[in-house]
Amino acid sequence: MDGAVTDQALPGASPAAVDLLGASAASPAKAQRLPPLRDELRLLPTSANADGSPAWLIQDPVTNRFYRIGWVDFELLLRWDQANMAQILDSIAQETPLTVDAQDVMDLLKFLDAHQLLQARSPDAVERLHQRAQARRQSPQEWLLHNYLFFRVPLLRPQEALARWLPRVAWLFTRGTAMAVLALTALGLFLVSRQWDAFTHAVVDQLSWSGLVGFAVALAIAKALHELGHAFTASRYGVRVAHMGVAFLVLFPMLYTDTSESWRLSQPRQRLAIASAGIVTELALAGLSTLAWALAPEGWLKNGLLYLATTSWLLTLALNASPFMRFDGYFILSDLLDLPNLHERAGAQARTWLRRRLLGLPEEWPEPFAPRVRLALIAFAITTWVYRLLVFLAIALLVYVFFFKLLGLLLMLVEVVWFIGRPVAAELRVWFARRRDVARPQRWGWLAAGVVVGLALLVPWHGAIDGSGWLHPQMHQTLHAPLPGRVVALPAAAGPVRRGQVLIDLESPEARLSAQRAQALAQAREQELLGLGGLPNGEDRRAIVTSQRDQFEAEQRLYTTQQARLQIVAPFDGMLVDVDPQLAPGVWVQPSLAIGAVVDPRHWVVDAYVPEADLRRVKVGQAARVHGLHKSLTVLRGRVTEIDTARTGVLPHRVLDATGGGPIATLSPATAAPSSGRSDGVPRDALFRVRIALAEPPPQLQMASVRVVIEGEPRALLPAAAERVVSVLVRESGF
Repeated sequence: MDGAVTDQALPGASPAAVDLLGASAASPAKAQRLPPLRDELRLLPTSANADGSPAWLIQDPVTNRFYRIGWVDFELLLRWDQANMAQILDSIAQETPLTVDAQDVMDLLKFLDAHQLLQARSPDAVERLHQRAQARRQSPQEWLLHNYLFFRVPLLRPQEALARWLPRVAWLFTRGTAMAVLALTALGLFLVSRQWDAFTHAVVDQLSWSGLVGFAVALAIAKALHELGHAFTASRYGVRVAHMGVAFLVLFPMLYTDTSESWRLSQPRQRLAIASAGIVTELALAGLSTLAWALAPEGWLKNGLLYLATTSWLLTLALNASPFMRFDGYFILSDLLDLPNLHERAGAQARTWLRRRLLGLPEEWPEPFAPRVRLALIAFAITTWVYRLLVFLAIALLVYVFFFKLLGLLLMLVEVVWFIGRPVAAELRVWFARRRDVARPQRWGWLAAGVVVGLALLVPWHGAIDGSGWLHPQMHQTLHAPLPGRVVALPAAAGPVRRGQVLIDLESPEARLSAQRAQALAQAREQELLGLGGLPNGEDRRAIVTSQRDQFEAEQRLYTTQQARLQIVAPFDGMLVDVDPQLAPGVWVQPSLAIGAVVDPRHWVVDAYVPEADLRRVKVGQAARVHGLHKSLTVLRGRVTEIDTARTGVLPHRVLDATGGGPIATLSPATAAPSSGRSDGVPRDALFRVRIALAEPPPQLQMASVRVVIEGEPRALLPAAAERVVSVLVRESGF
């Protein structure tokens, strides 16, 4: 029942209840006539309470709400129109085994007044109703703010159509139909299991724009049948379906059926049938579509059946069956447990448990439950809170994505404040109002916890800055052939080298032959010049031959220079490492192939990459620790020597790229040749390079991906978080 009526006796009639009776100090409340009930209210029997006591429902047809009451309240309502309270109490004492006092009447009176179930005949009653109506009135802006997330648009009043069609679909509710659907579903699942690879590949192949349209059409069909399942089942049990329409959840359309009058049914089994009819319909559709897909030939029909099967299976099990939101799973669980308003009642138990456990308050339980049932309700409520927190955060992000940036941020803030911050603030206000009732140990404990949390959030102590990095020698030169060439000579083994030392000798037969040819042609032109000395009119020919000789001599020098460049020499003193094991005399190499490297093993550095938010806390000269990703690398010490002012565009080595197993996520795959060691991956986040010079070389003398911890300037957590939130808001809002 919304706003449960308790049978607990209170010390006396409250001033508000006495005011409802119109009693004065000289006129006792028991002698006053009770205000009359509204004429249109209906009293309906319902299933018994968990303790076996009878229960009834008060139906308010104006608001279409139902209120569950117990035996005491029922007996009071039966005699409500008698002369006065004293006569009602006497009648109950004489005609029933119940013990009822004036406080029970006052409690029921307050409940009826709070839910506008009494007639407003006196001026004071009319004024109270007017004040409540004014308090509930909302401006268009407030209505839009509170209802843009979810609102319903009724489209149909299907009661007459359902009554006409119900006899024609009565066969769907028979046991034979249920057994046939179960058997066909089992057969379909068996056939699909025999061709599971084809089924999964078909699903993946449909993940395209045209496939998404097909899934959307299948979803609309499945949800329409889902709602018809609710509507026909409700009509079968005599429940009026007031309307059907479209509900919008974050502007996403969803069909709905109003079956709220199902609470008037006295049999929980019937309410359970209505609540589960939609899921049962979709599961039946999924099972039959699965069988039809396994038997259908290739083509558009098979694809359509695939859409129906997958959308019905996945969305029914993942969305509708969840009891943590007010979908079918919630109402099914409520009917199975016979606990109406399960979320509210479980939440009340959990809030009381928190107050008793955390504050030590002598809080009375809202309802009497067995210890195991109460523990289960508390666990269910806490799980629901966590689930809804995640859902509301996801909805807030969805709102931000679907609207332009500034409006999206405002709506996202509304979601966070209204659905997350408001309930938490309301509970904290209760805690603050009852702070004097908190036991001394809990009070000191919370004070100490608050001090610790405040110090942790406000005192600058967090200075460590984490980042990923690449450990390598400070001087490192990868060796490449400047031109295509053939290996002539190689060093015997990798080892120490001196600057200018020839490491690998290559040759280019084409360049050598071209140089010899150019030399021969130049010599021929020189001989021709010698023969032109005594010829008449030889000056013109001499100029032409001289130009040709100079050209061939230039070509000879060019090819000779190219041949000299094919001698790869050491650029500095160091070690020759990583020589390609495939190299041998006579092997051809291309310029894109790395054939070795020269490193200076005495000085090593780490190129660390830190987020933009932490960059301002990094200074040259700060200490840093380098941790290996594998146990083979010990912790190394170093200091910051360089800080880039521009964002890193491309990672320097593929060992850092997440597509190659590295720690940094990138937006594009590493497409560089593996032998080059470079990566074409662009870091997803804004990262800046910080170079750290190590105090001593690593023991293994090999390059590796490492984790770096820089001893940055200490900052308090709360100001840092606030600054980050503000920066994100400013950046995303487009200011």
